[in-house]
Amino acid sequence: MKKALITGITGQDGSYLAEFLLGKGYRVYGLQRRSSTITTERVDHLLKEGVELVSGDLIDENSLIRALESTKAEEVYNLGAQSFVPTSWDQPILTGEITALGVTRMLEAIRIVNPKIRFYQASSSEMFGKVQESPQSEKTPFYPRSPYGVAKAYGHWITVNYRESYGMFAVSGILFNHESPRRGLEFVTRKVTHGVARIKAGLQKELRMGNLEAKRDWGFAGDYVRAMWLMLQQKQPDDYVIASGETHSVREMCEIAFARAGLDYRRHIVQDRKYFRPAEVHVLTGDARKARRKLGWKPDVGFKNLITMMVDKDMELVAAEVRNGGRV
Repeated sequence: MKKALITGITGQDGSYLAEFLLGKGYRVYGLQRRSSTITTERVDHLLKEGVELVSGDLIDENSLIRALESTKAEEVYNLGAQSFVPTSWDQPILTGEITALGVTRMLEAIRIVNPKIRFYQASSSEMFGKVQESPQSEKTPFYPRSPYGVAKAYGHWITVNYRESYGMFAVSGILFNHESPRRGLEFVTRKVTHGVARIKAGLQKELRMGNLEAKRDWGFAGDYVRAMWLMLQQKQPDDYVIASGETHSVREMCEIAFARAGLDYRRHIVQDRKYFRPAEVHVLTGDARKARRKLGWKPDVGFKNLITMMVDKDMELVAAEVRNGGRV
């Protein structure tokens, strides 16, 4: 039975990856940071299936060493980060400590405990930022436009550095936007689909949004975690762009989401300058041909089906909340 340790297991990607690895017969451990409020709702069902949580923090290297020693993990998936882009302007130092230096701490812990552990780093399309070419591939230069993007670029290059310096099996998946019903409410896709559900239920009348013309390459998180696993099964470590290859605007997403609930988005969307980024990333489109060729990976869920799935789930959640008097 293979053993894997996932940082960020309580997040969207961590929960889908844990499910996937359990299905592959893995013993799955999740790193959990100590805090006064512990949120495990995305993985509560997996704890019943054998997923174990171990204490550790990406800002504490000794805790990472202890986690690796106690779990004897053979694969480490580093999904933990301060991952909300707008927050990275408000908390740039914290973002750097976790999203950038946290990668170094984990790589150092692996090098000390067992350099044969295979390591996956969750890189991001936000590293491309002010894009230098389109679509973006593994060879496209980075030009990050947020503290988050800068931190992810550091995490990406330190992973390359440890691979080349110490011969470690360390890879980065440059994942473009990937969403699901488990996405946090602060992210734009979930903000829209949950807002649609609340408007449909009569709980609010409008949805305040930022730049509707921003374009992204969106996919389903459940498809993308499969690519993470495939990267660690290869003979040689390498980095891969994971994307759908399609670009859609925030406006198009709103149109699909509201239409699913029988609503016209133009009657409910209000643009608010408060939600515009200080430095905007206008268009991101991924070129995942290398992943298709070498990993045999391709997405199964298309953009429209993804947004529809999210709206349907949020309408269920809001309906349950209404029935329970505001308690989900």
